[in-house]
Amino acid sequence: MPNRHDEEAGDRRCPERTVLGRVASIMEAFNGGQQVLSLGDLSECTGLPKSTLHRLADQLCQVGWVERDPGGYRVGMRLFELGTLAVEGNRLQEAAFPHLQALATKTGMSAQLGILDQAEVVYLERIVVGQFRLPTRRGGRKPAYCTALGKAIAAFDDEAIRLVTSSGMPRKTANTITEPLALRRELNRVREVGVAFDRGEAYEELVCVAAPIRGSGRAIGAVSVTGPAGRMRWGMASEAVRNTAVAIWNASFRCRSAGPRT
Repeated sequence: MPNRHDEEAGDRRCPERTVLGRVASIMEAFNGGQQVLSLGDLSECTGLPKSTLHRLADQLCQVGWVERDPGGYRVGMRLFELGTLAVEGNRLQEAAFPHLQALATKTGMSAQLGILDQAEVVYLERIVVGQFRLPTRRGGRKPAYCTALGKAIAAFDDEAIRLVTSSGMPRKTANTITEPLALRRELNRVREVGVAFDRGEAYEELVCVAAPIRGSGRAIGAVSVTGPAGRMRWGMASEAVRNTAVAIWNASFRCRSAGPRT
């Protein structure tokens, strides 16, 4: 009778035996021309029994990766959103990188690029200057309500404002805005002036200035400069992030117009 170690070794050799491997095989079944697959179709594509498929498909429906359809199952909107987020994020990162470098050089402070996912900022890129270490990382997340990047993006999207103000706003420092009404007033001000501030609201020793990357509609992201409070020159930083956001928007628009590379 095989022991647990033998089973684990078998799972490593045969990823389709693991839960993650089975989920992957289900999602890969949608790579064909059919948008909707029945339980029988999935069983034929994956080789998994219908009882297993039914259980896993129900779990995938719960997280939005798969949706039920009268004819069976289709890829869920949440997975589509995540895929779009990844594609657009990569394009934005590529377009923004040289401008982030220039921003960091001009201000002598760290420059960061972020997008909004639900009520959180996702950090796509950062350029760190000097010896000061940032508590952020590429691919990391922070709550939008206490970050300048998050405020800069959310201010131009009513649905994002609703998500951010209803997701809980625990106090991070003495300066954190924790009341939804106060945050809405702050975001209204961001709309008026086009710049968002973090005055030590996420970390007491750090301040930040951010500007949205946008044309006339919702922001596709935001760019910021971050550093110690004593080194921040608010007026210069505000102008610098505004100009950089415009440059990134223009570069990003050119990338989108060019289409996919061949």
